[in-house]
Amino acid sequence: MAQNRKKLIDLFIGNISNSVVHKILEKAIDNNEIINKYIKEQNISLEIAKRYREKINPTKTILPNKDVDYIRIKIVNRVKAELMLRISKGYKNINLDLIENMVDNVLKKLKII
Repeated sequence: MAQNRKKLIDLFIGNISNSVVHKILEKAIDNNEIINKYIKEQNISLEIAKRYREKINPTKTILPNKDVDYIRIKIVNRVKAELMLRISKGYKNINLDLIENMVDNVLKKLKII
C-alpha cells in the first residue's frame, strides 16, 4: 500500500494545484466565457482531489504532520511555477499573493489541515 499511497498523494497534489491555479486565473480575467471554463476546470479538479483524499486516508482521520507539510509545500510550489509560466506567456493581472491563502482554504475544505 505504501507505493500506492505515494502515487495517490502525488495525484492529489496535482489536482489541488490545478484547482488553485484556475481559481486564481478566474480572478485575473474579465471574460465571462473564459471564467466559466476556469470554474468548470476548477470544480472537476477539486472533485477528483476529493476522491484521492478518501483513498489516501479516511477523511475522518487526520494525516500525519509530515504529510500535511509535504502536501502544502508541493502544492504552493506547483501553483507558483504554473502561474509564473502563465505570466511569462503574457497573462495579466495574476495575483501571486493569493496562492498560500487559497491553498490553505482548499486544504481545510478537504480536511487535510
